[in-house]
Amino acid sequence: MPGSERYILALDQGTTTSRAIVFNRSGVAIGMRQLPFRQIYPKPGWVEHDPAEIWTTQLEAARGAIEAAQIRSDQIAAIGITNQRETTVVWDRKTGEPVYNAIVWQCRRSSDICGELRALGASEQVRARTGLVLDPYFSATKLVWLFNEVPGLRDRAERGDLAFGTIDSWLLWKLCGRHATDVTNASRTLLFNINERRWDPELLRLFNVPEAILPEVLPSSSAYGTTKTELFGVGIPVSGVAGDQQAALFGQACFAPGSAKNTYGTGCFTLMNTGSVPVPSRNQLLTTIAWDLGRGPTYALEGSVFIAGAVVQWLRDELGLVKEAAETESLARSVPDNGEVYLVPAFVGMGAPYWDSGARGTLVGLTRGATKAHIVRAALEAIAYQSRDLLDAMEKDFGQPLPYIKADGGASANSFLMQFQADVMDRPVILPEVNETTALGAAYLAGLAVGFWSGLEDVERNWRKKREFVPEMAEATRCRLIERWRAAVETARFYK
Repeated sequence: MPGSERYILALDQGTTTSRAIVFNRSGVAIGMRQLPFRQIYPKPGWVEHDPAEIWTTQLEAARGAIEAAQIRSDQIAAIGITNQRETTVVWDRKTGEPVYNAIVWQCRRSSDICGELRALGASEQVRARTGLVLDPYFSATKLVWLFNEVPGLRDRAERGDLAFGTIDSWLLWKLCGRHATDVTNASRTLLFNINERRWDPELLRLFNVPEAILPEVLPSSSAYGTTKTELFGVGIPVSGVAGDQQAALFGQACFAPGSAKNTYGTGCFTLMNTGSVPVPSRNQLLTTIAWDLGRGPTYALEGSVFIAGAVVQWLRDELGLVKEAAETESLARSVPDNGEVYLVPAFVGMGAPYWDSGARGTLVGLTRGATKAHIVRAALEAIAYQSRDLLDAMEKDFGQPLPYIKADGGASANSFLMQFQADVMDRPVILPEVNETTALGAAYLAGLAVGFWSGLEDVERNWRKKREFVPEMAEATRCRLIERWRAAVETARFYK
């Protein structure tokens, strides 16, 4: 019968945009809508979002994607959610109103709190239980900051009047009225024990966080609830949730231990599937939960770069060197090399493997002959160098080299960047046919829970290669460039 075909709707709530995509059974996007929202910078190093604006843009994007796909709401078999991780929202359970702006994962306001905890010797306890490091990146110290700075907030939390969550929890609350999260997002809070898979009482005591404020934790592919009828005209099951980077790993069909992907978004995130056993990092990476299909977790090693695609936004919006992000590729190619110019985009400190919140953005090697093309090229090269640092640490932790890496995200459309990435990693870089792997991963998790796809083999058949970049750079050139990059990083870390 006409109009009887079923689809999956993925909500992809990112750091700078809210988007929604409708996928068919082949994993092909048939309708999409994307809306930007405000970035709020109250002080240097502080980043906030308006939770109400996140919700309204995400709902509008969802309705727009259904309209763009030219289908009815009752043809949506399920909804999957993927989200910017660690970003912290606290709201009133009765009114549903946020008590403060969302504190974004990039925000460094809780650096002093992290320093105090490190001075107390808490680092090893935190790493052993969560797989994470004490850094403002993660949710718990943002929550501590809110308790310290917002009058009466802790009392309200202890009475059970407030709900805390990452962005997935906020969207679930608005969609279904349920206070829940999945294991991948819980594992990014500094409060969740990834070995015992529960909120950790010792960590709750360490951070002085009342358990009453925390969401219920469910598998990534699970029944979360049904949307309120007034939102889409029908109730639609929400059955998949994962943090954006874990969702991308799933969307890239990295189901075998040792398979890895790198997502080039606002930040840059390399994840490697390590199987059913967590692998502790000896090289300053993170151990995290990749997903749970209801049969126990799959784990991953992760390296996080805070500023990747955001450096291109900086070139465009703050420096005015380009009008459109796409111009960076031709500018980078217009010069034969970087002219010894290196940019370390430590605008909010440095993530893995350095974890230096005091480092600051640094441009080195300037001469009178340096042009905007050299600076633009240095910015793109910096994304690749940072990713190579992650890959190097990851291979040391896992104990074997990666034969290749799968890439996705907005900046993966830049062919100069992808070729340079292959060159400095000395590994092939493979792009998928469907670049929206984060949303696709959320769709797969939702679809598996309702039987839309039968299993991982069904999902894996949908993955198709679009293009492969193979290394072309001479070894001596690669070694020289990497050595100079490391010198630039040390300069950025020295200037505090």
